[in-house]
Amino acid sequence: MKKLLALAAIALAAPLTAATQRPWTATAALAPSGSYVIGNPKAKVKLIEYVSYTCPHCAHFSRDSAPVLKDKMIASGSTSLEVRSSVHDRYDLVAATLARCSGPALFPKMHDLLFARQDQWLKQAVTFDQAQGQAPAGTSQSQMMRKLADGAGLTAIAKAAGMSDAAIAACFAKEANVASTLKVAQSIQGKISGTPAFELNGTLIENTGWAELEPKLRAAGAK
Repeated sequence: MKKLLALAAIALAAPLTAATQRPWTATAALAPSGSYVIGNPKAKVKLIEYVSYTCPHCAHFSRDSAPVLKDKMIASGSTSLEVRSSVHDRYDLVAATLARCSGPALFPKMHDLLFARQDQWLKQAVTFDQAQGQAPAGTSQSQMMRKLADGAGLTAIAKAAGMSDAAIAACFAKEANVASTLKVAQSIQGKISGTPAFELNGTLIENTGWAELEPKLRAAGAK
């Protein structure tokens, strides 16, 4: 008993080390805007990205920027990334709602997977839409969203990110989840001309790619 108490005392006295903390790239939290922020919430450099999950340019940016923005700047704790989803079409709404429902623990992985597999699931969505995209009379919103998610392969991506089937069903069953996604999208309307667009420490930056954005981030203090 004395040994157990001694071990407990040692454990309680030991400080949290970097090895036991979640990497910044896998850390997310809800922002006041209703979107998720990935990385150190106290980062000096705060980047907001306005994205659409059905936007090919957004997927290109995600791929081009990842080795530096994600693996270095966010990983170092110097930079945070807030993801605000614009909704361009119904599959975009389904994807963004699933990403929101994935929660802080899974959102970074879900976000990455949606872009990494965009070519695949967008093609699947087009094929499905042409064959079975119409909703029979009496289909509810939650039923239709689940049908589109299954048909496009978005359900499989959500499961690959770690969501359970029950969590996916619950996501679409609650109208508040869809309403929250649409609220963020509505707040973007009229603010940007297209996606991706960015805000760097409060300054709006549009019509730019990673090659042009990287030096701006470094000038702001991203490492």
